[in-house]
Amino acid sequence: MRTVLMVAEKPSLAQSIAKILSRGNMSSRKGLNGACSVHEYTGSFIGQSAHFKMTSVCGHVMTLDFIGKYNSWDKVDPAELFSKAPTEKKEANPKLTMVKFLQVEGRGCDCIVLWLDCDKEGENICFEVLDAVLPVMNKPRGTERTIYRAKFSSITDTDICNAMNHLGEPNRNEALSVDARQELDLRIGCAFTRFQTKYFQGKYGNLDSSLISFGPCQTPTLGFCVERHDKIQSFKPETYWVLQAKVNPEKESSLTLDWDRVRVFDREVAQMFLNITKMAKEAKVESVSKKEKVKQRPLALNTVEMLRVASAALGMGPQHAMQIAERLYTQGYISYPRTETTHYPENFDLKGCLRQQANNPYWAETVKTLLSEGINRPRKGHDAGDHPPITPMRAATEAELGGDGWRLYEYITRHFIATVSADCKYLQTTISFSIGPERFTCVGKVVTSPGFTEVMPWHSIPLEESLPHCEKGDLFPIGEIKLLEKQTSPPDYLTEAELITLMEKHGIGTDASIPVHINNICQRNYVTVESGRRLKPTNLGIVLVHGYYKIDAELVLPTIRSAVEKQLNLIALGKANYHQVLEHTLDIFKRKFHYFVDSIAGMDELMEVSFSPLAATGKPLSRCGKCHRFMKYIQAKPSRLHCSHCDDTYSLPQNGTIKLYKELRCPLDDFELVLWSSGSRGKSYPLCPYCYNHPPFRDMKKGMGCNECTHPTCQHSLSMLGIGQCVECENGVLVLDPTSGPKWKMACNKCNVVVHFFENAHKVRVSAETCELCEAALVDVDFNKAKSPLPGDETQHSGCVFCDPVFQDLVELKHAAMRHPMHRGGQGKRQGRGRGKGRRPGGRLNPKKPKDKMAALAAYFV
Repeated sequence: MRTVLMVAEKPSLAQSIAKILSRGNMSSRKGLNGACSVHEYTGSFIGQSAHFKMTSVCGHVMTLDFIGKYNSWDKVDPAELFSKAPTEKKEANPKLTMVKFLQVEGRGCDCIVLWLDCDKEGENICFEVLDAVLPVMNKPRGTERTIYRAKFSSITDTDICNAMNHLGEPNRNEALSVDARQELDLRIGCAFTRFQTKYFQGKYGNLDSSLISFGPCQTPTLGFCVERHDKIQSFKPETYWVLQAKVNPEKESSLTLDWDRVRVFDREVAQMFLNITKMAKEAKVESVSKKEKVKQRPLALNTVEMLRVASAALGMGPQHAMQIAERLYTQGYISYPRTETTHYPENFDLKGCLRQQANNPYWAETVKTLLSEGINRPRKGHDAGDHPPITPMRAATEAELGGDGWRLYEYITRHFIATVSADCKYLQTTISFSIGPERFTCVGKVVTSPGFTEVMPWHSIPLEESLPHCEKGDLFPIGEIKLLEKQTSPPDYLTEAELITLMEKHGIGTDASIPVHINNICQRNYVTVESGRRLKPTNLGIVLVHGYYKIDAELVLPTIRSAVEKQLNLIALGKANYHQVLEHTLDIFKRKFHYFVDSIAGMDELMEVSFSPLAATGKPLSRCGKCHRFMKYIQAKPSRLHCSHCDDTYSLPQNGTIKLYKELRCPLDDFELVLWSSGSRGKSYPLCPYCYNHPPFRDMKKGMGCNECTHPTCQHSLSMLGIGQCVECENGVLVLDPTSGPKWKMACNKCNVVVHFFENAHKVRVSAETCELCEAALVDVDFNKAKSPLPGDETQHSGCVFCDPVFQDLVELKHAAMRHPMHRGGQGKRQGRGRGKGRRPGGRLNPKKPKDKMAALAAYFV
C-alpha cells in the first residue's frame, strides 16, 4: 500500500478537504508543532490502494532575508544590499518548526499531493514544501511520478473531488515570479529604507514614525494620495452662475428645469440671459421624447471590486475585508477570494449555487422566481485564467457568520444573484422647453422592470416626481426665473475605493497585495483614515513624496513599478528569464539609489521646513555621561534621547513610558539611568542609555537593559536581581523589579511573563544564597507587623519563591499587558541569551529549573 502525503495551506482547509475525500471516515491527531493537525484515512490513489496523510502549513514555510551580518544597520552600507549582500531562505515562523514537522510527516511517503491555494503565492509555497519533504520521501522507481498538484477554487464536494481526479503539476515559473518579487522588494526596500531612516531620524525629532520606509509598491501608492492632496491645496475656486427656471404645469405643482448651457463664468453675460428670459411669460414645449433605457446588471465579482465595495459601502478597510473573505473561503461559504476574473466559465454550475440560496428570507423570493423562470447568462467579463469570480458556495445565516462576516457574505451573495438576474429597464422622458431664445430641459424616469435592482436596491432608479403629460407646442406659465451664484469646489481626498481603482489601473501590486500596501502607508503614519474612509496624507507622507519628485520622480510615479510587474508576469508565463529580470531591475534601482543618496539635500530642504531638528525637540530628562549636561527625551516615534552638546542620539525601548530612575548613574559610563515601563499591569526595568546602544560585555547585545546586564557588582544588573529561570520561555530569567513595591513583582527579561508576589511587603531583596532544590536565588522578604501574612506573626522570611511552602499563597503568575509585543527599541526578533548552569558573575549559582518544572510549579502558579 502506498503512502500519500497531502498538504494544504491552512489547518482548517486541510480538515475540510480531508473530510470531503474520506467522506468523514478519518482519524485526526495533532502534529509535533502543535499548530497543524494530521488527518489519516485509506482509499484509492491512481488505481491503487493508499494510506493518505492530510496536513497543512500555515502560509509561507520560508521567508527571504539577508544573511546575519547584513541585517546590521550600523555596519553595512545600504548600497551593498543591491548586489553584494547574499540572501538566504529562513523559516518564516521558527516557533512552528514547520520544516521539521513536514519532514517527520513526509518520511517514508511515496507521493505528495499539493493542495496549496491556486495562485502564484500558492505555487511558491508548493516548492517550499517540496524542498522540505522530498529529501525524506521514498525514492521513485524509475520514471514513476510522485509529485501532484490539485487545482480547485472552492471547498465543495464537487470541486474537491474533481481536483483529486484531475491532478496536475506545480508551476515552477509562477513560483519563480514570486521569488523575484520577494528579492526585489527586499533589496530595494531595505536599501532605501535604511538610508533615509538613519539620515532623517538622526536630524529631526518630531517625524513621529519609527521607520521612514520605502517600497517599490508602497511609495507609488502614497504618491496617489499626495497627488490628490496637492490638487486640493492648489485648487482656486471660481464663481459661476446658473439660470434656474420653474414652470407650473398645474396650479399647485411646479417643475424645475435645467439650463441647457449649464453654467457661465461671466456675471454680466449671465445677467443678460436672465433679462432676456424674464421678458417671456410662458415656457413653450419644443419636444417630448420617450426612450426605453437599460441599466446593466453587474459583471461577476472579482477581488478588486469586492475590496472597493467593502471600503466604500461597508466601511471595512481592504486588509480587514480580505481577512474576512479568506475566513469565509476556508469555512466553505464562498469560492476563492483572490481572482482577477469577472467571467464565469461555460461549465460553471450557476443554478446549483443559486439553489443554495433559495431558503434565505432576504432573497428567497427573487431566487425562486429566477429558478422557475430561468436565469440570465452573466455578462461576458474578463477571463484572467486564474479562478472563477467570487461566488457564494453554500447558504449561511447572520447568526452563523455574525458582524462583518455576514455583511461581506450578504454583499457577495446579492452580487452573485444580480449577475444572473435581468437588467433593470426604465422609460426615460425628456421634455425640452424654450423660454425666449434660451433652451431648458427636464428629465423623468419610470421603472418598467426592476430586474437585478430588486436584490441590489442601492442600484435602483431613484423615485422622481412624474412629469406632466404634454405635447410639442404646449405652453406652461413660468413660476420663477432666477440667477444662482455658485463656486467650483475642490476634489475630496481619495477614498480607499478610489485608491484601489488607481492601483489596479496602473498595475501597482496584485489583487492579493493591494490591501497590504494600503495598510502599510497607514501604519507608517504617512496617511490617516478620515471619515468616509478617505486617506489624508500626513506632513511626513507629503514631504517624502515631494522629495522623491524633486530628486527622481520615477521613485514615486507608478510607471517603473508597472513595468516591473509586467516583467514578473512574463516570468510567470515562462517568457522572461528570472535571473535577467532580477539583474536588470536591481541595476536600475541601484543607479537610482546612488543618485538619491547624492541628492538627498533636496529632500532635506523640504524636511527642514516641516520638522524640528533634534536639538530643538523634546524635554530635558537625564544627564549625559560624557558632558554631564541634560539630554533631551524625544517622545515622538521612535522615542530616543539626544545630547545636543555631544551631538549623540541614543535609541530607547519603544511602546512604553520613560522616566528618570532616581538620578542613579551607571557605574561603567556615568550616564544617568532611565526607567522603561509598559504600565502598572506590565513590566518595567532600568537601563543605561549608553550601554543600551553600546553593549559593554561580549555576552550582551544592543537593546539590552539592566535586567539583562551581566555586570558582576552593579546593584541594578541581572547578576544582583536575577531570581530564577522563566517558567515559560527557554532563555529568560525572572528578575526582581525593585520599583514595584508595595505591589512587588518579578518579570522575565525575555518574554512577557510577570510574577506578582509579596503584596504590601516593606522590603524585598534578592539574597546571595540559592535554593538547594532548584538553585534559584533566595528572596528576603520584610513585612510590616500589621500587614504580615507570614505564620506566627513573623515579619521576615527568607526562601525560594518556587519551592518554599511559606511563599505558596503569596505568588501569582500573569502575563504582562504589553502595549506592543516588540517592545525592545526596534530590535525585532532575536534569540534570547542562554545562561546555562554554573557560576553567575558575582559568585552565585545560576538559577535553574527543577527536573520536572511544570509539576514543581503547578501548586504555586494560577
